Amino acid sequence: MTTETDNDTGTDSVPVHEEVRARRFWAVRRIPAALVALLVLGGAGLLLYDVAAVRADHRAMHWRQVLADDLATRHLDNTWVLAGASVAVVLGAWLLLLASTPGLRAVLPMRRDHADVRAGLDRDAAAMILRDRVMEVSGVQSARVRMGRKKVAVRAVSHFRELDEVRADIASVVTTGIDELGLARPPAPTVRVARPPRKG
Repeated sequence: MTTETDNDTGTDSVPVHEEVRARRFWAVRRIPAALVALLVLGGAGLLLYDVAAVRADHRAMHWRQVLADDLATRHLDNTWVLAGASVAVVLGAWLLLLASTPGLRAVLPMRRDHADVRAGLDRDAAAMILRDRVMEVSGVQSARVRMGRKKVAVRAVSHFRELDEVRADIASVVTTGIDELGLARPPAPTVRVARPPRKG
């Protein structure tokens, strides 16, 4: 479970009387930010050094001369120009996607009972809790639970009892379990029950 506080005053939080919207947790994304910062810093530093060298009556670096000549002579429909532009567009779209999406899909936001406290539950942990509940249903031999942000898929194998009865019991148990998890947006359960495969 992940928890955050909106302030560090150390005082007890006051219960909220009105419903507070639970937002998704945003990923820090340190690695992409560090890579972009290093690339920009390295490129800007190298370019600044070369410009300063030219201003001091030194020759420009070979790579900048070649780049300037290529940009002056190559047409816009050249393969290398189109390939470089495509790479730049893909990288830009990737960075925009990272900046506009919260990430941390594995953390489900929980209901906010206090205004200055946010909590989240790991999806795998939530699925394990629901699976343990399903395994307690009479007639269930095995079960798999896939926890999503909007849906919970439960697949169970029942070796005795009527399948409709087992399915109804599982649906009731899963619905109760989802409510007890305290999620801000409870996912809708889907239950499938089958017989074990025959041997031989």
